[in-house]
Amino acid sequence: MEKKKQKDILKLALRAGNIMMKSGAEIYRVEDTIERICKSCGIEDVDVFATPTGIFVSTDNEESTNTVTYIKRIKSSETDLTRISRVNQFSRSFTTTDMTVEEGNVILDDIENSRPYPFWIRALAAAMVASCFSVIFGGGAMDFCVAVIVGLMCYLISRFLEKYEINFFIRGFCCCAFAAFCSLLAAASIDGVSYAPVISGCIMLFVPGIPITNSIRDFLSGNMLSGVARLTEACIISVSLAAGAGVVIKLWYMLGGITL
Repeated sequence: MEKKKQKDILKLALRAGNIMMKSGAEIYRVEDTIERICKSCGIEDVDVFATPTGIFVSTDNEESTNTVTYIKRIKSSETDLTRISRVNQFSRSFTTTDMTVEEGNVILDDIENSRPYPFWIRALAAAMVASCFSVIFGGGAMDFCVAVIVGLMCYLISRFLEKYEINFFIRGFCCCAFAAFCSLLAAASIDGVSYAPVISGCIMLFVPGIPITNSIRDFLSGNMLSGVARLTEACIISVSLAAGAGVVIKLWYMLGGITL
């Protein structure tokens, strides 16, 4: 195999893995996708090592003693199951058809630039998630209405902070602190509003459910390093969420606003 063609295939496979990793895919799924793409093109001796913060792909060239290695740094990630599904479908098509590398890059361009839902739908979904969870945690009709507004504002604040590349720990802390303040203020100003269900509902917007699930799946598949990394990340995020709400509640109590 020509060296240039081999590099192009490796870059394509690495790009597919990068999109999956940034979209919240499991480690074993990312590694398997890269290996399948490479092996379908005749690159049999390929090693892939993926972590939540980087992907390493290395292969030996049979025609020479040179080893080709690529490293891709993963700087940020979000949950996008649609992208993961589309990359999975792409890898199946690439490995079972005569699709060229150029055609594959065009498809990956479309996947990488896709936005599955408009901003207003995601904002509305965030408001409904917060309000419905507030009812699940024992809230009433008034709590539901307050949670809609507070949940929507928390989501908008999170998106605003994300534009300035504020990490998720700080974003979660600030959003939960804001949710706690608004909930306490509403409970003090409006009869029939309880701050606890509203705060709980808004916190659920930022609970790292998928990282916890992926960490367990990584443990079960034998990827201990990534499993520990993701579980640690999820625990720190959970602590930041609780700290954001807890600090505001404690300050409110110290100022005589509520009785704990």
